[in-house]
Amino acid sequence: MMTTLAIDDLINESLDVGRFKTKENAVVTALKEFISHRKHVEIVDLFGRFDPDSAYDYKQGRDF
Repeated sequence: MMTTLAIDDLINESLDVGRFKTKENAVVTALKEFISHRKHVEIVDLFGRFDPDSAYDYKQGRDF
């Protein structure tokens, strides 16, 4: 899907800062980072909303 946007200044700056070789790489990376950031924010928002499971043994998963 081709889309034309007037964001040349942002693209050029991201090429310099991110040291990307192509505009496509810069845009794809920016979108992936945006999505990842939003998912992290959603997860952080969940902290404190659930009661901890008192039967969960956190030491069981450790490798000794």
